[in-house]
Amino acid sequence: MRLEHGAAVRAARLPVLLWLPVQAALLVGVGLLVTGPLADQWPPAVEDGVNRALAAHRGGPVTPFSEWLSLLAGTRSIVALTVLAVAALLAFSRGRLLREAVFLAAAVAAQSAVFLLVTILVERPRPDVPHLDAAPPTSSFPSGHVGASVALFGGLAVLVALRLRGARRWVRYVLIAALLLIPVAVAFSRLYRGMHHPSDVVGGLLNGACTLLVVAHALLLSARPRPVARCASDAAPADRLPSARATRDGDGGARRAVVVRHPHGCGEELAERVRGVLRRHGYAEQAWTATSAEHAAGGLADRIAEADTALVVVCGGDGTVRACADVLAGTGIPLAVVPCGTGNLLARNLRLPSDPATALETALSGEIARIDVGRVRGDGLEPARFTVMAGGGFDAAMVGDASERVKERLGWAAYVLSAVRHLGDPRMRLSIRLDGGPVRERRARMVVIGNVGTLQGGLPLLPDARPDSGRLEVVLLDPRGARGWLAAAGHLGARMLPGRAVPGPGGVYGKVAGGALEYFSAVRVDIHFARPQPRELDGDVVGAGTRLSAEVEPGALRICLPPRAPADEASTAATTDTDTRTHAHRG
Repeated sequence: MRLEHGAAVRAARLPVLLWLPVQAALLVGVGLLVTGPLADQWPPAVEDGVNRALAAHRGGPVTPFSEWLSLLAGTRSIVALTVLAVAALLAFSRGRLLREAVFLAAAVAAQSAVFLLVTILVERPRPDVPHLDAAPPTSSFPSGHVGASVALFGGLAVLVALRLRGARRWVRYVLIAALLLIPVAVAFSRLYRGMHHPSDVVGGLLNGACTLLVVAHALLLSARPRPVARCASDAAPADRLPSARATRDGDGGARRAVVVRHPHGCGEELAERVRGVLRRHGYAEQAWTATSAEHAAGGLADRIAEADTALVVVCGGDGTVRACADVLAGTGIPLAVVPCGTGNLLARNLRLPSDPATALETALSGEIARIDVGRVRGDGLEPARFTVMAGGGFDAAMVGDASERVKERLGWAAYVLSAVRHLGDPRMRLSIRLDGGPVRERRARMVVIGNVGTLQGGLPLLPDARPDSGRLEVVLLDPRGARGWLAAAGHLGARMLPGRAVPGPGGVYGKVAGGALEYFSAVRVDIHFARPQPRELDGDVVGAGTRLSAEVEPGALRICLPPRAPADEASTAATTDTDTRTHAHRG
């Protein structure tokens, strides 16, 4: 199977950049906690003592050095240095590093925008010690000097790591270390000079680092096409969709398409666009059916039984796609996805454009490939299939607690708000069994079984998951306290950086991030919870229970994908061979 890259990446940049307002909201929340309910708790309660101790020991060469660092990270210096760095990148590369230059400028600008928004909403006075610098009229939280230095010098470190590959390894390491030490030194100088509390500089570090992560993923990671293999189950070339021209010339006559429409996700305007796209591709006969609470697939089984059906089009989110895939698996009737739900994770992982009608136009111009589906069973759960993920615990509670009204207004960001409410949920005891092997006892907050692995914003929860691998990937999330959550977030965030998205042979299995994450791979997964836990399939809550079993159905679903790019042809065979050896190694 080949998954188109360029257009989908361009369409995905905006959703990735939507993490910036989420980042600002989280920083505002932290600032309000530090200045409000947690002000008299540890560690905010001891911050004044840190500032007083540093003020009492000022003197010697540290004072002028700290002044130089504060000037280096000041607004004028950061702007001037950013302009110089961007100009140098463009001049010395003769425009070849335009993307890198835009990345650096965007990181500094985005960090500043988040900083200004947070300071407006979080009003925190400066430390009650003598100030060695003139205090600007902004809030003390977060530190703008620190955030700006992380965005600029951290951004330069990212570019050195990615682009300076011709230099000796130790030279690169020294440059990266030197660049990353500058923001740390700036943070100390702001504390030393009495301009910020310790939590202010931590907020600045987080603001700069998160901004770099988001902007790097949007502008640098998207520049590196990720090779994706054809379906291992397809020995022959992928089927081509008959073109509209061939249909007009009499090759098979008018063909029938069944369109399943979620009434809330697909309004009349989009429905008319979908009708037009189908007509242009030769589907003159169209049977439309709407979903309902009682019929998640909109009576699809009856519709395809009425007459020969050449194509099924699903206009909805992952839940609607899952319900229709459950009906179509094994029938040989191809499915085209029109992503117009909250998450649209299958469409994102298949690299379809985010615009619904454009996604359909692109898919119908391409080919048909086979992907796997997962088949699940459990107590109180009717046998069903999923195309994206199944899980229990934290993720199911998050999905179930997300307000429908908030989802309509904020989209998938509603899940972020719901997740915050469940961060303190207790851990669960469970046992997991892979491919009939030994039972493993574990504690975790969440278990996810994935057919695909990337969440909203490009977050690689299951980096080895592929919809054509013939296997399911499993992750257990078990962070212990704030440090564990940060370790898990850091590990997943690091995989979003350029060069880290594609795992090596054998993938990543076992415990990582200090045990906060644990990965497995299997054809069949059996999970038993000690107590009933909420469960979900492709974003739909299916009720609490103590058991969840999933088994892969290789190549069970035929799906329409965009046309194969010429550059992908040469890499397909080599990638397929590598994947075959990888999966054999896992087994």
